[in-house]
Amino acid sequence: MDAAEAGARFTELYEAHHAPVYAYAVSRAGRQLADDIVSETFLVAWRRLAEVPATPLPWLLGVARNVVRERYRDEVRQASLAAEMRAWVDEAGGDVADGVTERAAVLGALAQLGDADRELLTLVAWQGLSHRAAARVVGCSVATFAVRLHRARRRLEQAASAADEVVRRVPSAFSVKEFSR
Repeated sequence: MDAAEAGARFTELYEAHHAPVYAYAVSRAGRQLADDIVSETFLVAWRRLAEVPATPLPWLLGVARNVVRERYRDEVRQASLAAEMRAWVDEAGGDVADGVTERAAVLGALAQLGDADRELLTLVAWQGLSHRAAARVVGCSVATFAVRLHRARRRLEQAASAADEVVRRVPSAFSVKEFSR
């Protein structure tokens, strides 16, 4: 089928079935969404014109039904995402600016430490490694790692105490206590 024939067939299909497809869309989704549903339905029909059966109305209504269902799934997904984001905000509590300031203060204290201390602390606190696994990473015994980690924690506490009072009120994800587990 060439482009002219396809265009003519689609025009005929659209003119013959637009009204019933629109009525179906209104009955399933309301007037506000009906135009969009009809548009998407006929877009699918255009793209799959060769697959449209000789009696196209049931096929078109099936496509419209799928479009409505997809819209509904999108709305449910968006509502779920919005609820999850509201829960995160509720959990975070407090002023976001305070959290940013506190995080910056802890990261500043961490930056004052030497590279070896930072590595030990972050392997345990941020990477979640056990002492045994972290010792393997740095190439020492578990006992040696524990002593080095203890000393690194003390140096971090000293750097933090030298910083502003804000550092002592840091959320758990970025606190000195996180490195002291």
